Amino acid sequence: MPVRSAALEFRVTRLGVIMSPEADQPHEAWGVLNPGGVRAADGTMHLFPRLIAEGNYSRIGHALVRFEGERPVGVERLGVALEPHEPYEVSAGGGGVEDPRVVYIPAIERYVMTYTAFVPYEPKIAVAVSEDLETWQRLGVLRYAEAKHARAMELVGNKDAAFFPDVVLDPHGVRSLAILHRPTARIRFAFGTRELLMPPAGPEKRESVWISYVPLDSVLADVANLTSVGQHERVLAPKAPWEAIKLGSGAPPVRIPRGWLLTYHGVSRVGTQLQYSMGVAILDPERLSQVLYRTPLPVLEPEADYERSGLTSNVVFPSAADMRPNGELDVYYGAADRVIAAARVVLPPSLLG
Repeated sequence: MPVRSAALEFRVTRLGVIMSPEADQPHEAWGVLNPGGVRAADGTMHLFPRLIAEGNYSRIGHALVRFEGERPVGVERLGVALEPHEPYEVSAGGGGVEDPRVVYIPAIERYVMTYTAFVPYEPKIAVAVSEDLETWQRLGVLRYAEAKHARAMELVGNKDAAFFPDVVLDPHGVRSLAILHRPTARIRFAFGTRELLMPPAGPEKRESVWISYVPLDSVLADVANLTSVGQHERVLAPKAPWEAIKLGSGAPPVRIPRGWLLTYHGVSRVGTQLQYSMGVAILDPERLSQVLYRTPLPVLEPEADYERSGLTSNVVFPSAADMRPNGELDVYYGAADRVIAAARVVLPPSLLG
């Protein structure tokens, strides 16, 4: 079902900052940002923010969103969801757990969290699952089944991963779960060696969004198989000037009548600085690697003071979304790597019919 308009209008209202670091919280000394988010069975909205302590050491927190009417206005802190302790999360040189995305998958009756396990010298995607949003079972880092690009993906880092919430079909028509991710597609030497590592797409330096799949039957047999993915395909590569340097997926995809709505971030250079902005893409519901539409210009770019000044200037980094009534999508995002803000996006009617 093609989306024919060259420039659909996504109207955006900033709802403001809903979470800032507290001075008496050492875990938050450098910032709270880039939250995962999901609605619980009772309708409450939960966020899982990245908490940065002194020295850029990250934990994943847990908070409940407070609303005034339909507007998110703040959070109630509930503690720490994940403290780095696994070998792939910590090392003598530091480490941390970062930038989670959270989705509920009814087919396996679990919440699934993907997050970046960051240790020198490459970030890796790790997966954890929960039945109640309080206790999380780590499944380990993502593994890539033997296929085209699999060897390269095992060797490079990876970030910005998010599962689709529903069962989909892989390229061969097998009922599967799918994950978006962003291999760190740069040419580099393996640490301590002279072995030249190439990115998954070959000698291409700009990082892109990829999709991989795991058969549903495999996950139903053993949930640990969520970490073993295959059938790798590229979905989005840098195209417009505002995403020219690299891009990565944002919140987990949201199903709408015309396909899968994906928020994503694009990175450009403005003067001497990098700038992170948010765009929107629509993926084909039958063939997820096919892009039906992508915004030619950013839907949200750094303009407010809290988006332009922080630990890292000029950053809008979407990582959670909440579909509201009447075709409105609340997006929760990290602003300037310092605070968490929210924006309400009104979707074009043509996408909802």
